[in-house]
Amino acid sequence: MTRASPVPESKLPALGTTIFTTMSALAQKSGAINLSQGFPDFSGPEYLQHRLAYHVQQGANQYAPMAGASVLRDAISKKIARCYGCQVNSESEITVTAGATEALFSAITALVKPGDEVVCFEPSYDSYAPAVQLAGGTMKHVRLSPPDFSPNWAQFAALVTDKTRLVIINTPHNPSASTWQQQDFEALWDAIADKPIFVLSDEVYEHICFAENGHYSLLQHAGLRERGIVVSSFGKTYHMTGWKVGYSVAPPSLTAEIRKIHQYLTFSVHTPSQLALADMLEHMPEHDQQLPAFYQQRRDYFVDALQASRFTLLPCQGTYFLLLDYSAISDLNDVDFCLFLTEKVGVAAIPLSVFCREEFPHRLIRICFAKEESTLRAAAEKLCQL
Repeated sequence: MTRASPVPESKLPALGTTIFTTMSALAQKSGAINLSQGFPDFSGPEYLQHRLAYHVQQGANQYAPMAGASVLRDAISKKIARCYGCQVNSESEITVTAGATEALFSAITALVKPGDEVVCFEPSYDSYAPAVQLAGGTMKHVRLSPPDFSPNWAQFAALVTDKTRLVIINTPHNPSASTWQQQDFEALWDAIADKPIFVLSDEVYEHICFAENGHYSLLQHAGLRERGIVVSSFGKTYHMTGWKVGYSVAPPSLTAEIRKIHQYLTFSVHTPSQLALADMLEHMPEHDQQLPAFYQQRRDYFVDALQASRFTLLPCQGTYFLLLDYSAISDLNDVDFCLFLTEKVGVAAIPLSVFCREEFPHRLIRICFAKEESTLRAAAEKLCQL
């Protein structure tokens, strides 16, 4: 007799393969220029590569400490003081994680309990909601609308209840390429100061910011700093997304809870990468300060190359993404338009509606300009033919 194999009941029944994986696979199959998934087509600093090889050859190939190599945590603490003017204890407030996504998941899992509510600003990065759902929480969304995607604080206040446990923010913002400034953090603080609510600030694009006043971090706000978790990414900063090394910064009480999750999720992060990153921070601290100009040059090159197209380009204050409005080109919904672009035009992009749980009634797509000029020029030539 053949016995039927048991089928597990899915904890995330509504989720399938992410749009990023789908579009990258379709781009490869179609031979399209891949401007969908957010990764550079150039490599990171040679010094960083050499230091990785050095530490491998020197035998640094066993487990790192659970919280992260002390030399890297010390270097992160110095970097935060240099960039944001605040002191962070490397022993009790910094945790090195397997990419920013693990830091986000660990923070959400540590803070959110069944029945809790989490407020997020939408469109939003796709990893937030599944983590909240697995923790037993419920997501509530503040709609951000083009062209500026600025928060509606009246709508935010209406969503906050006695069950609100956590607010998730992201600046510079993926996918809208907008940024928060000090007044936005002040508005958030005014709304939650007298409530027991934590804040998770996704700042992975902190050094890819073109706003006139630069990037404003939650770490610079005294009130939010005491109840906030900031997540950063070395992959974004050093053009090495495949290294998957990030970190979280939080007060000791929150860090202790994050580490309880982290130690059973990944335990520790690739040792030679951590040592190489520590060397990079120590010997080339100017790199992160050069990133805005580095990426702004690529942004401006691509914007200029698209001037002859029928797309409407939205403002880009940060990240390495650009939003294109295709209303003058097609009546297709954004998912179908991206399929058309990839298969028929030869350029892969991401539909903005996939960043939303509710209907997103705009014809917008996201493209990545973290590419060589030759890649951007070839893509622009194809897009200008529409």
